Amino acid sequence: MRTLAITQNITLDGSIEMLGDWFDPADQDPQLLEATRRQSERADAMLLGRQTFEDFRGYWPRQTDDQTGITDELNQIQKYVVSSTIADPQWRNSTVLTGDWIAQVCAVKGQAGRDIVVTGSITLTHALIESGLVDEYRLFVHPAVQGRGRRLFPDGYEMPRLQLVEARGFRNGVALLHYTVRGHHPRGPRWTTISQQAAPPGPFRLRMPPLPLRVSRSCDRGGGGRRCGSLRPRR
Repeated sequence: MRTLAITQNITLDGSIEMLGDWFDPADQDPQLLEATRRQSERADAMLLGRQTFEDFRGYWPRQTDDQTGITDELNQIQKYVVSSTIADPQWRNSTVLTGDWIAQVCAVKGQAGRDIVVTGSITLTHALIESGLVDEYRLFVHPAVQGRGRRLFPDGYEMPRLQLVEARGFRNGVALLHYTVRGHHPRGPRWTTISQQAAPPGPFRLRMPPLPLRVSRSCDRGGGGRRCGSLRPRR
């Protein structure tokens, strides 16, 4: 079973909705870029909500002189977008999940492959969390308190079984907190402090081949949980 990982930039008070200026994409030290690159190399698919997908589609494919390589990588990665309104995604290697999309996500998780990454897509993130489909949380915690905005977890949601895999600080004040759920512990606990010498910078890399989609009507969460085909997201 493939890992579905939520990767988010988040404030100290848990907000992932960027309403202020606490997130600066230009403020990336070499160690943070390297951590991002290593995470991207573990994945070969992205799962996005409609708004985030359209934001990405409206920007990256239009870049004609992207020295980072992100445009080419995002064009090649297999992208799944959950939407009831998009008929034609108009971006190559993109598949629209509609109808019983939770069962379709279960089918993708059941295929051979690397990690499936979710970023942005707050409504989708909440639905995935409530459906019990999320295996890991990779949170880049920013040293800011926004005081408003939608948060990572839906109101009233409880999760008592998180396990810490990695805690790492960077020179710009951002901290990476990596958790797994349901006892899944792929790497073992690891505590990392800020080193005195920065790692060499590296480009952001995805290198993700296309992934076919096979729809299944249900998939068991395991551990006596509910079956995916019987679940519906909140609208």
